[in-house]
Amino acid sequence: MNIFYILGAFIAIICIALLIVGIIDGNRFVVEKDEFTLPNVTKPCRFVFISDLHNKVYGSKNDRLINAIRDINPDFIISAGDLVTSKVKEDMTPAIDLVNELSRDYHIYYGLGNHETKMRVRRDEFRDKYDVLEKSIESPNVTILENECVILPEYNIALTGLELDLKYFAHFRIRGMEEDYLESAIGSAKRGRCNILIAHNPDYFKEYAGWGADLVLSGHVHGGIMRLPVIGGVIAPSYRIFPKYDGGIFKEKNSTMLLGRGIGSHTIPFRFFNPAQLYEVCVLPK
Repeated sequence: MNIFYILGAFIAIICIALLIVGIIDGNRFVVEKDEFTLPNVTKPCRFVFISDLHNKVYGSKNDRLINAIRDINPDFIISAGDLVTSKVKEDMTPAIDLVNELSRDYHIYYGLGNHETKMRVRRDEFRDKYDVLEKSIESPNVTILENECVILPEYNIALTGLELDLKYFAHFRIRGMEEDYLESAIGSAKRGRCNILIAHNPDYFKEYAGWGADLVLSGHVHGGIMRLPVIGGVIAPSYRIFPKYDGGIFKEKNSTMLLGRGIGSHTIPFRFFNPAQLYEVCVLPK
């Protein structure tokens, strides 16, 4: 038998197997549970952390995702952004319906990702698309954090949502951050409180830690789309190969970052050995 025929058949089998894995992992999610002991917290709390939905739907009207969150029954929900995708003609109904359904029972703190920011600032391209999103999820139980901080007095937590300038989402490289950028955007960390920072892009973890974040909640990288043993994530949305921050827990001095692998995807609708993640996060007093 021709060696090239055998080689071609082998490659075809590998490609088919990868495609099957990509489709399966692209249409399932796992629930991860993490626990953090943080300074200045006065009462334990449990929240659900999601990022990068990108209008993904699990089941009928996201019932699989909604039921998983209700099974956890968190004290509140935090989103690290990109619940939608910044395409002019893309339907935002899945994200809007999810937020509205969950906000019936839980308070949602919605930090913005680069896709929401792109719609908000590029009005010439997206017109009123961001306004439609904001208006459609308007509820006393939904707080959108555009470079804002809210105090959760029951837990002594200062929860800040950073809307990072789009220049910090450059492709192929990590752009240096100005020394005073964070304080000019969101002010100083709150002394005497536990500072949780929602920051969509994990590349600036050192800067977030220097600002004073006790816990950083990030997304954006989608786990690297494909994950390999030992190596981890393969490619970031910025088209950088083997990103340092791809998913999981990272430490920097007194700061911890929880980097979610996302609950959806965009552009490439596949995930390889990298199922989507829904996080149950427990925060305990130190």
